[in-house]
Amino acid sequence: MVALLVLMAAWICGELGNSNLFQRFVRKFLEDYGTPLTIIFFTGFIHIGHMRDVDVATLPTSKAFFPTLDRPWLVHFWNIDVGDIFLAIPFALLLTILFYFDHNVSSLIAQGTEFPLRKPAGFHWDLWLLGLTTFVGGLLGIPFPNGLIPQAPFHTAALCVTRQEADEGDTNKGKAIRITDHVVEQRVSNFAQGLLTLGTMSGPLLIVLHLIPQGVMAGLFFIMGVQALQGNGITQKLIFLAQDKQFTPGSNPLKRLDRRLAIWVFVLVELIGFGATFAITQTIAAIGFPVIILLLIPVRSFVMPLWFSREELNALDGPTASPFTMESVGGTYGMDEEPVAVNPSGSPENDGNGVLQGRQSSSSDSAAENNDLERGDAYEMQPRSSVRRRSTTSRVD
Repeated sequence: MVALLVLMAAWICGELGNSNLFQRFVRKFLEDYGTPLTIIFFTGFIHIGHMRDVDVATLPTSKAFFPTLDRPWLVHFWNIDVGDIFLAIPFALLLTILFYFDHNVSSLIAQGTEFPLRKPAGFHWDLWLLGLTTFVGGLLGIPFPNGLIPQAPFHTAALCVTRQEADEGDTNKGKAIRITDHVVEQRVSNFAQGLLTLGTMSGPLLIVLHLIPQGVMAGLFFIMGVQALQGNGITQKLIFLAQDKQFTPGSNPLKRLDRRLAIWVFVLVELIGFGATFAITQTIAAIGFPVIILLLIPVRSFVMPLWFSREELNALDGPTASPFTMESVGGTYGMDEEPVAVNPSGSPENDGNGVLQGRQSSSSDSAAENNDLERGDAYEMQPRSSVRRRSTTSRVD
């Protein structure tokens, strides 16, 4: 019950933050601090009235600056048998695949096109640091730090400086929309989070952590999952398919596709991939789920282009980040080639001599949009929609 109450309270705070109710500073306060204040309230909620007589499981803690188990900090790796080392190699490879995927994906999502970033990305530097911290974590026998989804993009969204203006579009003309001016790009907040994590190992904070009910933490994961699903690509495509066509914004890239069947097939492939990944986690081979994720890469790169056109794939599964960000990892896959022209039936066109005709990979508007993204111009922040339209106002310096 406590978990559901936490979910409802935090969700209401998020909805109020995205609404037009109250003054802007009240909405911003609820959006940024509604969830942590909900956790604090429901931590004390179990001590109010008859709830004091209810036995509620709380977070288990240990001694200050001491491992959870009764063992020394340093793992005695010199006492490990050689056979055990070779036995751990396959699991280490699976963990490497998982970290490479999870950390890079979380970094890309945290640097998505809805965030007008100015500073260049550092994927290689991040992976090098991740390797060092994983090595140290293995020696100490503690969980390995890596990129988190959806916490990483939530952090970037919290650093956005926004304003509200009237929408100039035909569908929602006059309706207030949120515009992102810029992102406060700094390292202080991440460093402070690390120090706070270290501080939770101190005696006083361990006492406080022990007061938090496990149901409250379950509610926290519920709300993070709900917020992530609201902006998930599968969710957005299903909403588009179920939405009345008359109320679908014309700026939605999915509306420009000729074959609606392509959207259904793409969503089906995504659901099959999700189902396979989730199914393997419920078996004894759960640690092998990164292999399923890895197999989806050649499916997207080589199998799906056999049936989907380039325009359809660009709309259904476009680049997460801008070319400015993707340049750090060698550019966006497939964007440097000219797409194949297709006729209304969806089959490639040719010039009569068996040569496929190509078209320009992007329009002048797309090129201008990418240039503006590189400069960090203001863009509409739409966390629940894959549609990203250019702001009709000039950038605030």
